[in-house]
Formats: sequence, structure tokens, C-alpha cells
Amino acid sequence: MSREFEPLLLGPVRIIDWLQIGVNASEHGAQVDAMNEFIHLFMAVLFVGWSAFIVIALFRFHRSRNPKADYLGVKSHASSHLEVGVVIVEAVLLLGFAFPFWKQRVKDWPTGPDVVHVRAVGYQFGWFFHYPGPDGQFGRVDPDFYATHPVALDLQDPGSKDDIVVPGTLTIPVDRPCVIDVTSKDVIHNLAIVPMRIAQDAFPGQEVPMWFTPTKKSVDGPWEIICGQLCGAGHSQMKAFIEVISEEDWAKWLEERTPKPAAPDAEVTVAKTAALPSPE
Repeated sequence: MSREFEPLLLGPVRIIDWLQIGVNASEHGAQVDAMNEFIHLFMAVLFVGWSAFIVIALFRFHRSRNPKADYLGVKSHASSHLEVGVVIVEAVLLLGFAFPFWKQRVKDWPTGPDVVHVRAVGYQFGWFFHYPGPDGQFGRVDPDFYATHPVALDLQDPGSKDDIVVPGTLTIPVDRPCVIDVTSKDVIHNLAIVPMRIAQDAFPGQEVPMWFTPTKKSVDGPWEIICGQLCGAGHSQMKAFIEVISEEDWAKWLEERTPKPAAPDAEVTVAKTAALPSPE
């Protein structure tokens, strides 16, 4: 991580702590925190500067000091210079930081066998998380199947036999890139994972990917996932959880939740037994 993205400090307390955003548990989170801190510092400077300007203007141009209006107005160009300075700082923020950061997020997608793929399906009012299972391939999904399956999975597709569907909790391994395809069953939602410093709107009929790499385990319990879009009367209660675990626990988690092959049909077994000749 380059030093220009290290979180800023204001004395012993970081601004990000004042904002109460909480723990950062993602690889790119320091960049987001640094941008937030710098922008808030810049906003504070603007607030103090423009507040001082208003006070000075009220005092200097009060009618008791200027009983007759001056139709030529202010002749100094100091305010114009200040405005140009503000524009330059904003351009540096946009062109020097925001654009390169955004390019990294949308161009440098992780690839390879270490990437964890998940589908997140929002509904009123909760989330389902769909994993591809040991074969690494999602079963066929189609919005028409929402009537019979919570993540629109075609259960007749052979690729769906080992898929894992978990309500309410997103479980992922630490230090491995995670790509989440976010979608919705009904209205627009938003999957906001604050500890990972990332969020993505969920649109019905579309799957929009987002990615991050968790760097910390949730040792004190899972973190909350919230819905960042007003989605109905139960919006305030719509939340889920994210649990980041070790690689060993991840392997156990997958094994425990992977659907096992169906046992032989009990009725067929009984019929075959009945057909055997009697020992008498």
C-alpha cells in the first residue's frame, strides 16, 4: 500500500474514528478511509473559510458603514483566486485520486483458483447467499424460478446439485479475493458491507459484480451487512451478517454445507427385499 493512501492523522485520533465507520477489514479499505478523511478535512477548511468570509462581509458591508450603495461592487479579486484554488484542489482529488482508484476497482478484477465467488440475492427484507459448491460452477438460475426457489436456482440442472444457499450470513475465508454478484428478487436494494468499505445496488433482473479481499477475521463475532437503499416498510430491519474465517474453517464450512448425494430410494429397497424368496 503506497503511503499516499495511508489514513490521515489528526493528533492521536483519526478522523475516521470520529465518523464511527468502524473497523476496516479489507485490503482496499485504507484507500477509502484516506479519501474520506482528506475530503472531510477539506470540507472543514471550506466551512471555516466561507463562515469567516460571511462574517467579514456582514461587518464590512453593513449599512451603518455603507449608507449609500456602491454600484461598482467589490474591486478585489481575492475571492476569485480562492475559488480557483478550490477548483484546483477538487480537480486533484478527482483526477489524481478518485479516477485512478475507480479504475483499479473496475479494471483489476481478481482471477484464478483462489477467488471466492458468491451470489447475493436481496429480497424484502433480507439476503440469501448462493455458493457454487465443490465443482466451482453455479447451477442455472432464471428469474422465473423465484416462485419455487429463493435464489431462482433450477433444481433440475445437474450443476445445481452441489450448490450451497445460506440465508442471512455471508461466510468467506480471510486473505482471499471475493467476487459477489449482487441481484434482487423484487425491488432495488443495496448490499452495504461497511467493514469491507464496499457497497453495490441490487437490481431485479441484473447481476452486478463487486469485489474485495478481506484481511481480518471476525474473531469477536460476525459484522453486520445493511441495506443501503430505502426498499419498503421493513427496510430498517433488513440486515445480514458477514463472517470472515480461516482457510481451515472455510474448508470445514464448505464440507458441512455441501449437499450430500441422495440416499437410495427407501421404497425401492423395500420392494426388492419383499421379492426375495422366503427362507421357509
